[in-house]
Amino acid sequence: SFRGGSVMGLTVAALGLGGVALVYWINNTPAVINGFAMGASSIALFARIGGGIYTKAADVGADIVGKTEAGIPEDDPRNPGVIADNVGDNVGDTAGMGADLFESYVGSIIAGIALAYAWGADNPNQTNGMLLPLALAGVGLVASVLGVWSMKLLRGMEPDKALHMSTYIAGVIFAIPTYFIITKMFGSANYFYCVIAGLLTGVAVGMETDYYTSKAPIIHQAETSQSGPATAIINGVAVGFESVCLPMITIVIGIGVAHKYGDLYGIALAALGMLATIGIVMATDSYGPITDNAGGLAEMAGEGPEIRKITDKLDAIGNTTAAVGKGFAIGSAALTALALFAAFAQTAERLTGSAINMQITNVDVVMGLFLGAVMPCAIAAMTMKAVGRAANLMVLEIRRQFKEIKGLLEGTAKADSDTCVDIVTTAALKEMILPGVAAVIAPLLVGKFLGLSALGGFLAGATITGVALGLMMSNAGAVWDNAKKYIEQGHFGGKGSDTHTAAVIGDTVGDPFKDTSGPAMNILIKLMTIVSLVFLPALI
Repeated sequence: SFRGGSVMGLTVAALGLGGVALVYWINNTPAVINGFAMGASSIALFARIGGGIYTKAADVGADIVGKTEAGIPEDDPRNPGVIADNVGDNVGDTAGMGADLFESYVGSIIAGIALAYAWGADNPNQTNGMLLPLALAGVGLVASVLGVWSMKLLRGMEPDKALHMSTYIAGVIFAIPTYFIITKMFGSANYFYCVIAGLLTGVAVGMETDYYTSKAPIIHQAETSQSGPATAIINGVAVGFESVCLPMITIVIGIGVAHKYGDLYGIALAALGMLATIGIVMATDSYGPITDNAGGLAEMAGEGPEIRKITDKLDAIGNTTAAVGKGFAIGSAALTALALFAAFAQTAERLTGSAINMQITNVDVVMGLFLGAVMPCAIAAMTMKAVGRAANLMVLEIRRQFKEIKGLLEGTAKADSDTCVDIVTTAALKEMILPGVAAVIAPLLVGKFLGLSALGGFLAGATITGVALGLMMSNAGAVWDNAKKYIEQGHFGGKGSDTHTAAVIGDTVGDPFKDTSGPAMNILIKLMTIVSLVFLPALI
């Protein structure tokens, strides 16, 4: 599973670094390089939202009819929605996450280049400032390769500990040469402290997410499921909101340290420090959907319970690593969006000859803040409704097949899985259009009709609300999911009990939280900022 994930991770890192380096070599002006970032952001939005709608519509539809109504196990081959569900794990959790982190990775490199370019040609450090993000990304890629290789030495450890240890090893390998590169290029270690601030922020956010999605909160969530689905949902929402606090404080500390030692450019370096070892992070994150698919294939093939027990244990670890990956993705999105925002502000100052008035007493800024805060809520609503509509079509189709295909529930007839795949594919392609268009058009409308100060407030409001909402939804969904798996291991009545039924309902509610709407926040805040940066000359 890890080896398969490492292919995805190292591919994302290599393509991101190679793409930006090629564009920089051909034409290193910010306008061209920013266009590369916008291309990555646009495709990432459609991959993440479209993939999220696909995978969760299939998952929710299969669970409602299969587990809740028919009482058959998860991934049972009698369920017509199982194939679509397993395909969705790859579409949303692997391809979608890859596109998300690719966008953050590219965005952090380009933000650093844009900020260094804004120093002006008379600054002797301008060229080194533009080259440093590329150099750090190269070191991070090598560190990721060595981190992946280190798993061979960690085979004797528990899988979850080995996954975390390989990430830490890659981080240490990245940090050592980074110190020498920065001190050689700039004669000072200040920028190194910015990079380390980002690296440690990423590790801390991952550890905080790990706690909320795998430790005591999971046991308590399973316990509350004994009272029924209502208390299970209430507690899951509460844990989701609680899990926002520590990561947000951690991100604030990381931003403060980076700004102290490197000003706005330091924030871009902090974002890159968090994302430099993206190869190993993506490998760890992809572990989850791969083990989930392995469990599904074992169930469909009729393997014995001992095989399924092994895959369920690995899947539970995979859910936690996926939740950690989502927390990491949101944290990196926050730093990347802030770095891109800084590039937006400095570019606007360079083009207009004066700084944007971003004081809170400016009514345009306040209007922008409120409008920006609306966007994450609107996109979350659109994506949740999209999953609901698509899942409803899946439910109706699966019910029809159970009713009309004689012998399907008995296992003597074959399900029509192709129809289910067609339904969710069509729905995902159709439903992702509105959120995608809204994310691109909204900042342009604000900038054109309310001005650059309002646009600055708009981006700030969207970033703050988007990060908080993304953390809450991703973690709440993981809590419901892991509590269900904890009960399925035999706790609080085990499979088939009323407690398990309540947990399944909670998990079904949490599916679009953690895999559709929550992750969409990462893309949203970055895409709107990069769109504003690219189209800035047209808005002046």
